[in-house]
Amino acid sequence: MAEGARRPQLFTIAGHRAFADSLVAGLKRRVGGDPLALGRTTMLLPNNRAVRAVTDAFVRESGGALLLPRLVALGDPEIGEAIGSALDHADDAAPPAPAVSAYQRRLILTRLITEERAREGQPVGAAEAVRLAGELARVRDQLLVEEVDPSRLKDLDLGPDLSVHWQRALASLEVLLDRWPRELARLGRIDAADRRRLILDAVARRWRSDPPAAPVCAAGITDTAPSVARLLRCVADLPQGMVVFAGLDLAMDTEEWNALGPHQPDPITGRRKRAIEVHPQFHLKVMLDRMDVGRGEVTAWKDAAGAASDAARGRAVANALTPAEFTGKWTALGPADRRLSGVQAAEFATAADEAQGIALTLRQALETPGRTAALVTPDRGLARRVAAHCRRWNIEIDDSAGRPLSILPPGTLLLSLAEVAAQGFAPLALLTLLKHPLVDGGMGRLAWLDGVRAMDLALRGPRPPAGLAGLDGQVGEGLAARWWAAARPLLEPLASAFGDGDQPLARLVAVLRDTAGSLGGDAVWSGPAGRAAADLLAELEAHAASGPAAVDPAEVAPMLRTLSDEVAVRLALRLNHPRLAIYGQIEARLQSADVMILSGLNEGVWPGRPAPDPWLAPRIRAELGLPGLERRIGVAAHDFGQAMGAPSVLITRARRDGSAPALASRFWLRLQAMAEDRLERAETLEDWTRALDDPGEYLPADRPAPSPPLAVRPTVISVTEVDRLKADPYAFYARRYLALSPLEPVDADPTPAWRGNAVHAILEEWWKEDRCAADALRPRAVAMLRDGATHPMLRALWQPRLLEAVDFIAGRVAEDAAAGRHVTHAEGKGRIQLANVTLSGRYDRIDTLPDGKLAIVDYKTGKAPSSAAVRAGFSLQLGLLGVIAERGGFGDVTGDAGAFEYWSMAKSQSGFGQVTSPCDPEGKRDRIVTADFTSVAAANFADAAGTWLTGGAPFTAKLRPEYVNYADYDQLMRRDEWYGRD
Repeated sequence: MAEGARRPQLFTIAGHRAFADSLVAGLKRRVGGDPLALGRTTMLLPNNRAVRAVTDAFVRESGGALLLPRLVALGDPEIGEAIGSALDHADDAAPPAPAVSAYQRRLILTRLITEERAREGQPVGAAEAVRLAGELARVRDQLLVEEVDPSRLKDLDLGPDLSVHWQRALASLEVLLDRWPRELARLGRIDAADRRRLILDAVARRWRSDPPAAPVCAAGITDTAPSVARLLRCVADLPQGMVVFAGLDLAMDTEEWNALGPHQPDPITGRRKRAIEVHPQFHLKVMLDRMDVGRGEVTAWKDAAGAASDAARGRAVANALTPAEFTGKWTALGPADRRLSGVQAAEFATAADEAQGIALTLRQALETPGRTAALVTPDRGLARRVAAHCRRWNIEIDDSAGRPLSILPPGTLLLSLAEVAAQGFAPLALLTLLKHPLVDGGMGRLAWLDGVRAMDLALRGPRPPAGLAGLDGQVGEGLAARWWAAARPLLEPLASAFGDGDQPLARLVAVLRDTAGSLGGDAVWSGPAGRAAADLLAELEAHAASGPAAVDPAEVAPMLRTLSDEVAVRLALRLNHPRLAIYGQIEARLQSADVMILSGLNEGVWPGRPAPDPWLAPRIRAELGLPGLERRIGVAAHDFGQAMGAPSVLITRARRDGSAPALASRFWLRLQAMAEDRLERAETLEDWTRALDDPGEYLPADRPAPSPPLAVRPTVISVTEVDRLKADPYAFYARRYLALSPLEPVDADPTPAWRGNAVHAILEEWWKEDRCAADALRPRAVAMLRDGATHPMLRALWQPRLLEAVDFIAGRVAEDAAAGRHVTHAEGKGRIQLANVTLSGRYDRIDTLPDGKLAIVDYKTGKAPSSAAVRAGFSLQLGLLGVIAERGGFGDVTGDAGAFEYWSMAKSQSGFGQVTSPCDPEGKRDRIVTADFTSVAAANFADAAGTWLTGGAPFTAKLRPEYVNYADYDQLMRRDEWYGRD
């Protein structure tokens, strides 16, 4: 520094102090009592959230009316307008060209990537191209911010081992190196990052030649871009300028400071020692190096205000985060350099418990008048959980980092619309759309939901054919049909646009917007989230012509999800509790509170795992001088250290994430190791969290055994219900007495029952139309399989076995006919009075044997019942049907039963299809004698009826579980609470 030259005005506010409050207190002191002087001051801050934090600090400090300085966010896309008169160029230089719209750039890059990949023979869909375009845009921005000429990519010498591979990868970057610059030239635009650099340099030139008459303060800026560093150096040199860093460690040992890097190449080997980018001070050291100032030129900010801890804790945190090669000094640290007084740690079993504990801590802070508390976490899901828990006490607290549009109602509505159209209006996707909280179709919410519930019931079971026409045949009659007639026209434009193959993106977006408006009205576009959704669609529609010429409609949903995930929506500040807050990591650098809760301290969360760069490998980034992917870890460590400066700090983690054990964050482990495992545990909080929802004594249910009066017990039963009555009386009670029937799932896979009904329908038509002609059965099965209503998976997997089985049935019927046995009746039903109960039944087929007796036939798509079940008194349906036939219950079908057969389509030793019988004319193989089968069945039925229907026995749950085939009522009977207990 030349003699007499002004020393750069560089300051730092220690990490254990409240940055924003201390900054504001110092600025007010420096301008004295003149409020206008403060109003003429310009403050440069890192981003808009920092502007809000400093504004809040001014409000706290003022105690009344105050004229705020001009607060300029360097990260604001409209920085040129924000910084105002500083851009009045003294040399009358032309202003920089306007920046290309972010969405226009995204869509152009999407088109270029799509074209380039198609040319390379590696086509990608629009959704993947949008994702890659976002990554490519970030790579270009990094090159521009770091002032690295993209053409340097072509000149890299990676050695013989990697050069061939790099040349192939370089072909994929042709979009970045050649085609994108041509697009910019055609549009007369420049990249926003390039424009920001030009603006910052213009401001620096103007202030050097014509320094502002009012103070200029740059505070809390961590962006290490060269243009930012040049501007900060200019501000530091101004007569009334100052630069204030956040948490620059002035006490750090010089050897450790120098070890951080970045290092110069070795003059002999040419190799560069690896920088310690994961250290919290690394990015600040890079900033000082680029400003061409030394750490010794930075002075501690004298003013302090707001909630803060003592300096001892700041030293302890700095020691805990020291570079790995210097952690050996921990053994020599005294108690004062290890002390973490005011810091507690809480470990919870799950993330749900962690959210509960955090909410309790926030709630407890409100018990002390004036006490403030804040949660800081990079885990936005955890933040949402905590906010939901706080609503238990009517405490509204929203995440200041915002929530992605994709999880807010307007965003989920748009995604549901795109998804339902892409899936051909499949039932599950359709019902998700129709039940959306913003949708009422103009009918009013209650009337709309009544119709949706009826539609839900109509769509139970396997999926109907695709499209609205497939749904038309599913709704039947009644409320569902009437409601569908009114709701269907609202969806027709969506079905038409998305069903026409590849379409211009503008048309698809317009249809999504119009359909969302038709379904939800103005509510879709109201509030911050609605406005964000409207802006997203408007941008896409305005710049759609810049993107791919046509888009596959199936790509629209994932494409929208990618884009809406990147849109952060912040709700109105007035909704937040005045003393509680949820912050992201950025706010942690500047904000403070009496109680600061640092949560999500698991590896991969805080710090997060560096996202891989799909375009530039780490070696390439290092060769170009770009920041390493691990630098974000160092910034996260700095944020953590800043947040540790509150008077009272609680750090938390969960031992498990959603599916597996979680590893504690390196920050957590370092604090524990440095403090020699004497980190205070918040045991009381952990106990409260477990106790809050603890029901106390667990009283599991006893096995249910309801016993209704005889007068109200069912007196009508079908032959298929007898086994349920005997094996699981409670299930019979629930079905018949309580009239509870299980609902099929929506969009269900074909169940055995569905397959059975399909086969019975074929066989019934075969009898009614063809009188069981052998050559007519296979064509009917083929026609069923080709029907559009048949599930595709069923068609693909079941067709071979079905056709083989029906061939077996047709062949066997023909053989029987040749032997004098003929099919005489099919699909009939009847009833008789037996044991003072009405017994009803439906037969699949009845044949007449050569001796005139009847053969009772039951078709099975699976295996026939075992002989052991029959001997135990179960699976006697065929015998009971024989009883009904013998007693004239089937009308004109009467006579003695001489055979009882299951015609199964299951696999046998000889193929698909076999005939078995539960009885034998002579009782061989321990089977019931055929002539005795009806009397045995009648006696078993009379016993069961006398026990539960005309007798007073309770309907005990799972009485014979080995013969229970269904679990439809297990939840109702609370089976898991009592089953297996002594």
